[in-house]
Amino acid sequence: MTTPNKTPPGADPKQLERTGTVREIGSQAVWSLSSCKPGFGVDQLRDDNLETYWQSDGSQPHLVNIQFRRKTTVKTLCIYADYKSDESYTPSKISVRVGNNFHNLQEIRLGVMSIGKAVKCRGQEK
Repeated sequence: MTTPNKTPPGADPKQLERTGTVREIGSQAVWSLSSCKPGFGVDQLRDDNLETYWQSDGSQPHLVNIQFRRKTTVKTLCIYADYKSDESYTPSKISVRVGNNFHNLQEIRLGVMSIGKAVKCRGQEK
């Protein structure tokens, strides 16, 4: 069930952006990964192509670090996962952490991913 100030689960982030419901701000950040296989890094993670993806290459935890140059309010986070394609590589939990630097991050949200193909959008609309 959704409320007027929440983004519906499974919402299409591109459609939400076209209608002005949300604004993509990822390009304002510096992205880094805990590890990646060659050709499966940040560019593939962010390219809007559902056929390309990030693939980690190392021990867990697998991290995506998104750093904004100044304090930035993020109200909605959308993640696409396709269990059928990714199988064991699909994350089962997503931890969202915030802070002033990498060493003082505090978890503000812990989400559990469901099996299937979905865009997970959580948070408030702008």
